[in-house]
Amino acid sequence: MKSHRQQLISLLGAASLCPARIIPTCAFQLTPSPQLSSSALPSPPAATTARTIISSSLSTARIRRSSSSSLSSSLDYEGGSRDALDPLSPPAPSTPTTPPMKKKDLRTLQRFLEVECWKLPSIRTLDRTLLAVSDACKQINRIVQRAQTDDLYGAAIDPITGLPADVNVQGEVQQQLDVLCNTLMLRAFCGASNGAVCAVASEEEPLPRSCADVMGYDTTASSSDTMGGAFQSGEYVAVFDPIDGSKNIDSSLPVGTIFGIYRSPDGGIGAGSDGYSMDSFLQRGTNLVAAGYCLYSATTVLVLTLGSGVHGFTLDPDRQAFLQTHPNMRIPDVGSLYSFNEAYSRDYSEPVRKFLENMKETGKMGGKKVSSRYVGALVADVHNILINGGIYAYPATRDAPDGKLRLLYESAPMAMIMEQAGGAGSTGYGRILDVLPPQPGKKNGKGGDEEDENAGRGVHVRVPTFLGSVENVYELDQFHKYYGEDVD
Repeated sequence: MKSHRQQLISLLGAASLCPARIIPTCAFQLTPSPQLSSSALPSPPAATTARTIISSSLSTARIRRSSSSSLSSSLDYEGGSRDALDPLSPPAPSTPTTPPMKKKDLRTLQRFLEVECWKLPSIRTLDRTLLAVSDACKQINRIVQRAQTDDLYGAAIDPITGLPADVNVQGEVQQQLDVLCNTLMLRAFCGASNGAVCAVASEEEPLPRSCADVMGYDTTASSSDTMGGAFQSGEYVAVFDPIDGSKNIDSSLPVGTIFGIYRSPDGGIGAGSDGYSMDSFLQRGTNLVAAGYCLYSATTVLVLTLGSGVHGFTLDPDRQAFLQTHPNMRIPDVGSLYSFNEAYSRDYSEPVRKFLENMKETGKMGGKKVSSRYVGALVADVHNILINGGIYAYPATRDAPDGKLRLLYESAPMAMIMEQAGGAGSTGYGRILDVLPPQPGKKNGKGGDEEDENAGRGVHVRVPTFLGSVENVYELDQFHKYYGEDVD
């Protein structure tokens, strides 16, 4: 037979299991055990009811919990608190949980080069060179991001005279950014290529330079008597534009780096008094063995071709490593984007004007509704076309009858990338890769300003440039065929 105290404990235990909104109902529905008669139970005071007993007991329990919160309770459960089961406590606010970020399992550029260079014995020695170029791109990316905060704007200063640097071959005063990025690319190709590259040509310099000269060795002495001979024994030459579209940095717009690698016909050994042969640079683009570009934008992207497809790599800011995010890139056969600087449209040749007029009248290009995109940096515009399809153009104008893009540093490497991705590169009258730069006269052993001028003209020759989807470029070529002048 249960005592009055035991009956009260049973009553409180049952009430604690009822939601707050039905506690009164549960309390008044509880009855004593049928084994006990109503006369056997002592009557509680008249002023005391089941509701007041329950409320008083729960209040006492809360006070005890607050004073000894370290004690365990049978009401505790994993991931919650005791108040979560308290029928009189307000519901706890729900806190959203952020799922942990996961990294994709992507192949690194280093692993990609190990595999690809092993499959292609003809370029097996280029893996270190291309890794060095990727490291230079990382450094240029940091310089571009810090240009505003580290005062890297303005004309470059000659460290010897303290005066502004000379005007470069393009007729422009060299900027600090141009000089810094040019130095990084020179050292990447010459200082970290394990002797694979023997000479380089930069868009920022009037003439090519041997790697021995870049690394500070005397190129006039016999290569067998100087340490510089090791830098003249490579079988490749490199061409590059260290920072394309540098004016965009002021507006926080994308910029890029472009590069290409040719095999030297002479192997680079004792090719001339300067340590290189000009014939190694003045080649058709069809002789390129590798080409690529780095895009510095919302993400830093390296796009590369070794002559067997195009692959894209994105810089992981946490690991500071390029990861293969765009394997086997392919440009659509026809696209809707066109990237022209239409501010110069009045100065374009007749075929290009007719092409633009027809496109605007019909509102279509290649059967698709057209849309215009133009950033003002070759790398950014071409990358957009490569991803989405369409056509990029820098045509000839009245002031620049040969266009403004350099064949060696810009047009040929980009044309190789486009063709390897299933697109096309054209001058309007033929393939960009088939264009042979002007050849200098035969050397007479005495050198001279005239020879240097001819060599510089060949290295920095410009061509009209059209890059993009096959159908779009073909359509523009047809306008050149019907409206253009005959070109031999």
